Amino acid sequence: MRISTQLMFETGANRLGELQTKLQHTQEQISSGRRILRPSDDPVAATRALDITQSQSINTQYGVNRTYAKNTMAQVEGTLAGVTELMQDVKTSIISAGNGSLGDAERSFLATELNGRLEQLLGYANSRDTEGNFVFAGLKSTTQPFFQTATGATYLGDAGQQKLQVDATRLMATNTPGSIVFQGGLPAGGPSDVFKTLTDLVNLLNTPGTAGLASGLANASANMDLALDNVLTARAAMGTGLQELDRLDEVGSDRGLQYSQLLSELQDLDYTQAITQLSQQQITLEAAQKSFAKTSSLSLFNFL
Repeated sequence: MRISTQLMFETGANRLGELQTKLQHTQEQISSGRRILRPSDDPVAATRALDITQSQSINTQYGVNRTYAKNTMAQVEGTLAGVTELMQDVKTSIISAGNGSLGDAERSFLATELNGRLEQLLGYANSRDTEGNFVFAGLKSTTQPFFQTATGATYLGDAGQQKLQVDATRLMATNTPGSIVFQGGLPAGGPSDVFKTLTDLVNLLNTPGTAGLASGLANASANMDLALDNVLTARAAMGTGLQELDRLDEVGSDRGLQYSQLLSELQDLDYTQAITQLSQQQITLEAAQKSFAKTSSLSLFNFL
């Protein structure tokens, strides 16, 4: 069997090309620190790494959602803390208003103070988050939820709750509708409606004389207790949710570390093995180049 000069050159060139490609691939692996540069390097491991990367991305998004949820819920809880203090101050004012030594003028002064509390309470109820959304408007976050009326306040939000997916199996509410927090639910005007209670209290203290004063104050105190219970319930829900988010953060962090470790095991390069392989490939390539050079220089004239 005779081998043509052209075939000899093509075979040698192909062999050198293969060796150079392998050498370059190893150099790229060392440069990137990755064992798998393309799916063909290890199809099974590459597929597994893709699945883990997608899971890691989803886990990261849950973490982002939890951060947003915590910021929103912390603001709601902080607002409700201010509402709690305000209601407790109102309770103190109710007790003071029952002092028999007070006259119409003194009770009128208390009414003016309580009217200021009512305006402050409306401010709390119309609080916005850092993005300008009303936190007590239910799902109608761009609509101001409360407007003052002659008998208290009207609610223009809805009964929905903003919810976020904070883990694979956990959808968490990040707010409580203002109608529940401040009015005990709809329709408004019941004993738990703090706006009506305060408005009635202001009107009572602005009315001259003491007829019906004692019963009016007792009713206001009882209703304020009911309203405060609603606020404390909403605060408790926010506090419980924040604690759960902290636990989910720990779980998510551990899960993220596990994903990173698995990806490292699948993708990271064994530098010692790679450098050894690179050295062997360099030696093999140099030997092949020398052999090809000698072979390609031979001709029939060398034997004459």
